[in-house]
Amino acid sequence: MIEIINLSREIEEKKILDDINLHIEEGHLLAILGPSGSGKTSLLRLIAGFDRPSRGEIKISGRTVSSPATLIPPSLRRVSLIFQSLALWPHFTVQGNIEFVIDKKQPGTKVEVQRKIDHLLSMMHLTDYKNRYPGELSGGEKQRLAIARALASEPEYLLMDEPFSNLDDLLKDELLGMTLSLKNKDRMTIVYVTHNIDEALFLADKIAVLKGGRIVKTWGSEEIRNLSREEVLRQSFRTE
Repeated sequence: MIEIINLSREIEEKKILDDINLHIEEGHLLAILGPSGSGKTSLLRLIAGFDRPSRGEIKISGRTVSSPATLIPPSLRRVSLIFQSLALWPHFTVQGNIEFVIDKKQPGTKVEVQRKIDHLLSMMHLTDYKNRYPGELSGGEKQRLAIARALASEPEYLLMDEPFSNLDDLLKDELLGMTLSLKNKDRMTIVYVTHNIDEALFLADKIAVLKGGRIVKTWGSEEIRNLSREEVLRQSFRTE
C-alpha cells in the first residue's frame, strides 16, 4: 500500500502540490488525471523519492519513506518509475538496458541473471532485438523496453508517467493490455499518470483528479463502473 498524507511541495514559495491525501491499495491501479502543470509528475517524483516534500509524508508498505525530515533513497523503496521520455540509455543495447538495473547484490549465477533477462525480453516481445540499441527501435519497442527495464529490479510498485501518449492506437492497446496484466496477474500496485480519460477508465481501480496541485475529485472502483466519459472530462479538464 502507498499512503500519501497531507503532502505538500513548494519550490521558492510556489505551491506545486497542496495537501494531497491518497491511499493506493496493494494490487490496485490508481490513475491520476489532470491538465498540464497540475502537479502530476511532481507527485510521481515524490513517491519515487527523487524530491523531498515540504510538508506531510509518504508511507510505502507501512514505512515512512518521505517527509520533511526523512528521505529514503529510490533504490530502497521497491519502486520503479517509467518516465514520459522513457530515459533509455542510448549507449546500451536492449539487453544492456535491462541488465544494468538488475540488483547485483542478489544471489544468482550469470546463467540465472541471463534467464531473468531472457524472460523479460520474451514477455515484452523483444527477444529478437536484444542486441539492438534504443535508436534502432520503433516507438512501441522502446516503450516495451522501458517496461522491461522497470520490471528488472523486481519492484512492488510501478509508477508510469504518461507512458503511451505518443503511440498509435494499435500499439497503445497492446501496451495497455500488458499494463492490465501486470496489475491483474502479477498483482503489482501501479500509479498511472495520463491525460487520456479512456485509458484511465479502462485501467483504473481508482481515479484521482489533480488540478492546481490539489486533489479535486476521486472515484473508487464501484463508481468507475458507472462513470461516464463526459463526467470525467468535466471534472478533470473543464473550468466551469
